[in-house]
Amino acid sequence: MRLLRIFKILSVFIRYGLDEFLFSTNNFSYTKRISKGLLFWRPITTPRGNRLRLALETLGPIFVKFGQALSTRRDLLPPDIADELALLQDRVAPFPGLLAKKMLEDIYQRPLDKVFKTFTIEPVASASVAQVHFATLHTGEEVAVKLLRPNVHQMIARDVALLFSIAHLIERFIPTSRRLHPVEVIQEFEKHLKDELDLMVEASNASQLRRNFADRRLLIIPEVYWDYCDNSVMVMERMNGTPISQVDKLRALGVDIPKLARDGVEIFFTQVFRDGFFHADMHPGNIQVADDGRYVGLDFGIVGTLNKTDKNYLAQNFIAFFRRDYARVAQAHIEAGWVPKDTRPDEFESAIRSVCEPIFDKPLKDISFGKVLLRLFQVSRRFNMEVQPQLVLLQKTLLNVEGLGRDLDPELDLWKTAKPFLEKWMSEQIGVRGLIKAIKNEGGQWVSLVPELPRLIHQKLNQDSDTLKLNQDIEIIKAQNSSLQKWLMLTLFLLGLVLGSELAQWLS
Repeated sequence: MRLLRIFKILSVFIRYGLDEFLFSTNNFSYTKRISKGLLFWRPITTPRGNRLRLALETLGPIFVKFGQALSTRRDLLPPDIADELALLQDRVAPFPGLLAKKMLEDIYQRPLDKVFKTFTIEPVASASVAQVHFATLHTGEEVAVKLLRPNVHQMIARDVALLFSIAHLIERFIPTSRRLHPVEVIQEFEKHLKDELDLMVEASNASQLRRNFADRRLLIIPEVYWDYCDNSVMVMERMNGTPISQVDKLRALGVDIPKLARDGVEIFFTQVFRDGFFHADMHPGNIQVADDGRYVGLDFGIVGTLNKTDKNYLAQNFIAFFRRDYARVAQAHIEAGWVPKDTRPDEFESAIRSVCEPIFDKPLKDISFGKVLLRLFQVSRRFNMEVQPQLVLLQKTLLNVEGLGRDLDPELDLWKTAKPFLEKWMSEQIGVRGLIKAIKNEGGQWVSLVPELPRLIHQKLNQDSDTLKLNQDIEIIKAQNSSLQKWLMLTLFLLGLVLGSELAQWLS
């Protein structure tokens, strides 16, 4: 089955003339002439960008997602290709509206006019995994109905299996690739794809993000109508906004574009470092802008999560990076095991400096990220830097955010915009403020544990006395009593801090 899929990919590759991309450099001029000679029967008259987009659509959802990811980096692509790939963000060829109506009636087990007061047969947006129709509930609310494509589970499972086969082959026959953890990266990719194919998971993601940004100051998230949701359908509040890619229209509406770019950076870092829960599919097709300049989030199938350790580690790296403290960046990578323990910190520091220094104090328009990425790959290969699969989504999202910022405001300094926010966040996590916050979070549990301490001490002493000799018992019990007394005193002291801070807040 996988062999047939490989032949299918190759046939599409040849049919749409994608060998033009593979043999485009002078190094392959001879091979290109041979290819043209062998494939003389193949008429190629349409532009290359159009052919690439059609080929990705033909190959299915995973290839479309690859094209969507590329489309956010216009700085790395020729304009004709970037323009075509942008169409993959929300204008993939839809499946018939009448089929969508039948699928919904099968899900709800009743005629569609009993579910919705009105329903637009023609989809308003169509992407790689699902398409969206507008509708009105019988209670009057205007909603958007998102429906999975037919047979999308089978198509994605087939291609993920192929990706696993390729990853295993790469690890087996290219030993140097093992530091990149290709199999683990595909496993992480598969996990997020499974979540994206369950619209109940997407609905819960939307609800979580809506709670996280309940003040709606910078970001608006639609309300979910749970009674109409299913694993294959999601019904949410209909949002009215302008696609973020239509910058000229936003300017005409009076939106402050430079502020919009800065707000986007703040939203991203708030999701990552405050919440540890971030929208990880931030291409322009999933983002609109309200008339008052606030962001409107859409499509919550792919989200990333970070634990406390990841957040602290990343924040320290970002802060050190913004301060140009390359020695700290190098040391943090070694301590975390991202590079081998025997790496010389001074050599690694020098390599990091050579990558970072050229891009500081420059607006996005003056930075060649193609050269930066090439240099980063060279450094990572030289020092055997390991890819962290749990952070792959974050790295992808950061590239998307940087690409959006470049499109909105080429004068944006991404680093200066993010630095104050991160410094404020770090000040809240460490030092006295961080300690008080941690004590408050744990205080409730300590209050419930303190009354149980005498019983736990008694149980521990009895358990030890049954298994140890008498003379050992005496010494161990003394040590335990001393240790427990210290822990009890520390617990009572910390509990006092919690109660004291709460009392101070009440009195104030």
